[in-house]
Amino acid sequence: MIAYLKLLRVLYGDRRGVTALEYALIAGVLATVLVTAFTTLGTDLSTALTKLAASIPGA
Repeated sequence: MIAYLKLLRVLYGDRRGVTALEYALIAGVLATVLVTAFTTLGTDLSTALTKLAASIPGA
């Protein structure tokens, strides 16, 4: 029982899990922003290229 309480005290003071969680949240937010940006950029680029292709005579 004493060994269990010592382990519990050590785990309670360990902050590595909190840091890992913070990094995971940052990575998730960054991935969401990148996917949104690339999706928007891809749509805008597709529209621009379609307009460019339509403006070329004989195409």
